Amino acid sequence: MAANSTASSLLPIASADSPPEKVEKQFRGTAISKAGAYAAISYMSCAVFLVLFNKAALSSYSFPCANVITLCQIIFSCCLLYVLRRLRLISFSSNESGALTDSYNTFVSMKTLITTSPVSLTYFIYMIASMEAVRGVSVPMYTTIRRTTVVFTMVFEYVFMKQRYTLPVLGSVVIILLGAFVAGGNDMSFDSKGYLVVVLANISTALYLTVVARIGISSGLNCFGLMWCNGVLCGPVLLLLTFLQGEIETTMNFPNLFSPGFLTVLLLSCMLAFFLNYTVFLNTTQNSALTQTICGNLKDFFTIGFGWVIFGGLPFDVMNVTGQLVCFVGSGMYAYFKFTGK
Repeated sequence: MAANSTASSLLPIASADSPPEKVEKQFRGTAISKAGAYAAISYMSCAVFLVLFNKAALSSYSFPCANVITLCQIIFSCCLLYVLRRLRLISFSSNESGALTDSYNTFVSMKTLITTSPVSLTYFIYMIASMEAVRGVSVPMYTTIRRTTVVFTMVFEYVFMKQRYTLPVLGSVVIILLGAFVAGGNDMSFDSKGYLVVVLANISTALYLTVVARIGISSGLNCFGLMWCNGVLCGPVLLLLTFLQGEIETTMNFPNLFSPGFLTVLLLSCMLAFFLNYTVFLNTTQNSALTQTICGNLKDFFTIGFGWVIFGGLPFDVMNVTGQLVCFVGSGMYAYFKFTGK
């Protein structure tokens, strides 16, 4: 029997603090732990590499079906999690040793799937809204409006988790917002529909991260368990959506579908997306939804910088560059205050 056997996880998992302890930490404004710092840095690294990789590789094949790529990433994630779990290399819950008993037939119960369904619902809305957000809005204004996600995140964390913030943290958020509006200051075009979609994307992003933080505390699942439930619940819905939109037929008619280069790019994209989703869950549950949002701002800064150096082709705009630098300073201040516990 393998009931008493244990195996170390391949990757770090979310803190196993009991729910009352973790909730109590969020009221004190304590410094980020070393594990939390690793989670934040890992997320930003994965995010930057995934964006640059997709820009350099996937776009060169002009593959038109973004939902199919996301579906492939979800299927890859679920398959990998299944194999690792069956091999007893990972566990899905914080209080689980990682071993499977011989009579263990399911990874998570139906009750747990229902408990985590808000994560999947908000993720699906976030995914759809984010894909639509870039249409009809210029890049500077898109960047400007997306920066307001931090405000919605703070509101949701206060409403749902009674989270409170220190004055230094609030000041750093104000600086980020100021930098965002400076960055978009040269684009005064007004598109009410486009702006509304971006705002909805911000709200869905903030709600998704807040739900992840709350469910991560109360469900007893670690990052792998949350990823598994998210994939099991979102996969079928996304499959139905891609079918109704005709993207599966478009994919089957794609001329480079069976090209070794395209398949390699798709596989590497799925691998990077797996680690990105893992670090999103890890960073959000280890730290907070707001920290995850700020890390997203820092990630954008590095992505823009590396993209300009590697790919070029970006027009130089003094206000945009100044605004991005101000956002970077604000994000850096937030990171400093969190690390020092101020």
